[in-house]
Amino acid sequence: MSDYTTLLARVSAPAGSGREMHNPATGEVVGSAPIDTVDDLDAAIAAAKAAQPTWEALGHPERIKILNAVADRIEAESEPLAELLSREQGKPLNGPNARFEVGACVGWLRATAATPLEPEVVVDDGETKAELHYRAVGVVAAIGPWNWPLMIGIWQIAPALRMGNTVVVKPSEFTPLSVLALASIMNEVLPAGVLTVVSGDREVGARLASHPDIDKVMFTGSTATGREIIKSSAGNLARLTLELGGNDAGIVLPDADPAAIAGDLFWGAFINTGQTCAALKRLYVHDSIYEQVIEELKTVTGAMPMGNGLDENNVLGPVQNKKQFDIVSGLVEDAKKRGGRIVTGGSPATDLGELFYPITLVADMHDGDPLVDEEQFGPALPIIRYSDVEDAIASANGLDAGLGASVWSSDPVEARKVALRLEAGTVWINKHGVVHPMMPFGGVKGSGYGLEFGVDGLKALGVPQVISG
Repeated sequence: MSDYTTLLARVSAPAGSGREMHNPATGEVVGSAPIDTVDDLDAAIAAAKAAQPTWEALGHPERIKILNAVADRIEAESEPLAELLSREQGKPLNGPNARFEVGACVGWLRATAATPLEPEVVVDDGETKAELHYRAVGVVAAIGPWNWPLMIGIWQIAPALRMGNTVVVKPSEFTPLSVLALASIMNEVLPAGVLTVVSGDREVGARLASHPDIDKVMFTGSTATGREIIKSSAGNLARLTLELGGNDAGIVLPDADPAAIAGDLFWGAFINTGQTCAALKRLYVHDSIYEQVIEELKTVTGAMPMGNGLDENNVLGPVQNKKQFDIVSGLVEDAKKRGGRIVTGGSPATDLGELFYPITLVADMHDGDPLVDEEQFGPALPIIRYSDVEDAIASANGLDAGLGASVWSSDPVEARKVALRLEAGTVWINKHGVVHPMMPFGGVKGSGYGLEFGVDGLKALGVPQVISG
């Protein structure tokens, strides 16, 4: 296993070039990211296109073997990779954070390799036998976010490679070193040209989505950017999987046990310090247990240490970048002016560092308040009181977002009745944001379209072909 500095040296730009990346917890320089150009992107796509037929021709058994070998290599380099991720993204090593994310990359690769995908017999009537097969799409563009750069990167890369596609990755400008390091490790096993990372600016991203030799685009990020990708990809009719912004609602029913659900509510909202697409971002609590839920959440919050991610004691980190920090801070300040009751937090934690914002619970909020209606994507949770579950369901469905939602109850039957009425790609019961490699995942409404994970995720990275005879 290499150490952190050796891994970083493999992917950093030469001295005096590139773009400095700073640790959001300390402000210290992590390293220098390469600044690739559109010409570099074109060369990467050409290499991917040339490598794709041979990679597809290996067949599923051989690609499965290679993906498992890739997982072994990542596992062997997990500690330096987690340290680089913690320094660049800001998330702590411990808790559901950097080490967890690297481990998820290993697990997802192995699960994707193990997922069976057999031809489907669609007609067999004695005269005609027709089978549905899935072939590779071709060259896949994977455009990833800064919040879970490695894990979401693998969510895009693993099924694409399993299906015989080659992949060109455009990481977020906030976390390119981590993704470059992950790809460097993977490319110790993968054939040349199968996986390439291009670290560039918005111009590179726009070119990637519109490039005539890109056959599919996978994107995780904002709804606004997703709409631009749809426009950019129209010229070459690239297939799309878009996992876009979420503003997930949670509904706590009156029969819920506040003490029993508080821990899962907390992590549903504040995993990765709230910087997660499918995090719980607005919480509707029945009037009869409203104050009890707030008090239990307050208690859990007080036990969660925040600080520099390299401190083994911390489980919460900074907001990753100044732009997002300002969004969170601005929404909380607006909530105060509107009469929101600050239960915990409520102002920047300047004693910890420039980009730290404490876990902030804001009670007595209402639909229409910006903190409720706009995705905060950070450590601030609005809590809204309701008395009629019909009103809570209407509120949960009232926004143009539908990535996830949750229902919290001691009655599984009643919880499922409410869950079936919520407009979201995934509805969890007594948990929130928990994903599984065999459970299809995707959004509705403004949260995008297309499915990831499991058999459906593999099919989404293939082109259907019917063989009829």
